[in-house]
Amino acid sequence: MKKNKDLENLKIQTRRKEKIKKELVDKRWVIIIIILSFSISFLLSFVSEITVPNFNLIVGIIVTLLFILLGILFDIIGVSVTTADEKVFHSMNSRKVKGANIAVLFKKNCDKVSSFCCDVIGDICGVISGSTAVAIATLVSKSTSINLFLATLIITALVASLTIGGKAIGKSFAINKCDIILYEFSKFIYNFYKGK
Repeated sequence: MKKNKDLENLKIQTRRKEKIKKELVDKRWVIIIIILSFSISFLLSFVSEITVPNFNLIVGIIVTLLFILLGILFDIIGVSVTTADEKVFHSMNSRKVKGANIAVLFKKNCDKVSSFCCDVIGDICGVISGSTAVAIATLVSKSTSINLFLATLIITALVASLTIGGKAIGKSFAINKCDIILYEFSKFIYNFYKGK
């Protein structure tokens, strides 16, 4: 009987939170993120479509690995921002520690920062690494006797598994080291704003 009552209380609390979240949806942010996603995706896809087919196989692999690593890195940052302890950065900010004010700002807007890092940059890198994988498969097929269809299947599966495996490792790392990662990222961003 107590379990049912606890479950009902949990459902009621969840509905209340959902109602508050719906009221807090920032429509302006949604429009900005859609435009930003389109712009970044268009630019990076354009660059990769022009450059990767003209590269040799080794350079194509390096570019693909860089996109995979970039996606993993931003996924780590996005998870760190959502799991970090805001109190730590308020304390550091009161002592005027370099970058702490940026960390507090990121924490207050963690939903937006996480959305940008994980969804915009992370997903765009995933899509682009997939398209560069197809270009690599074409290069492999032309230079060997491997069928294009088979080469595409193997290479895209390899890219997907590296991305997913890297993000799985990165998420554990981000959760365990969230405060340090957010601080280091904030310190890096602070260097671009310190003169302003």
